[in-house]
Amino acid sequence: MGYENKKIAYIRVSSKDQNIERQYKKMLELGIEERLIFIDKQTGKDFERPEYKLMKRFIREGDLLYIDSLDRLGRNYDGVISEWKHITRELKADIIVLDNESLFDSRKFKEMGDMGKLMEDQFLSLLSYVADQERKKIKQRQAEGIAIARDKGILGRPKITFNSLSKEQKHIITTYYNSWKRKEITAVKFYEMLDLKKNTFYKVIKQYEESL
Repeated sequence: MGYENKKIAYIRVSSKDQNIERQYKKMLELGIEERLIFIDKQTGKDFERPEYKLMKRFIREGDLLYIDSLDRLGRNYDGVISEWKHITRELKADIIVLDNESLFDSRKFKEMGDMGKLMEDQFLSLLSYVADQERKKIKQRQAEGIAIARDKGILGRPKITFNSLSKEQKHIITTYYNSWKRKEITAVKFYEMLDLKKNTFYKVIKQYEESL
């Protein structure tokens, strides 16, 4: 008896907290056996994922690998292209990307011979680039969101300003400011009286001076 080609699925979510059910249900509906569904719960920045590496050792020539979307394979532009070519051209299996099946079905490209390879390379480069750019945009938006939240005092310690000080702290500043300027008390003593850190003290004092 010869080798019987298999349907295999690869599922990836970015963290252990994310739900795989949507992807998993889709793979079962395609008639893929549970034992042939490989699942990783980690970032797609590289391909050092245990289930992904196991899947590559398991897959054979003529097998059909299903992936829900291209970014489930990975989010690294060069890596996605390299892995796709390794699976389809070296391992001689096929890949179907379910959310873009009309375009990303490696069997169609193989049927076209050398011209198919050229077209496949172009489509892969385009969509992998788009996926990579989207990943970079997401990271940038996250960084910007965190920065804005910090400025608003949503994350970390609230931003301390002169206006946010207690009445007692404001009273200490108005009472001892001139003494500090005349060097009758040290800055260390002054910000200890206010229960502020050095950098915060100078920012608050600057705001106070601007209000005079």
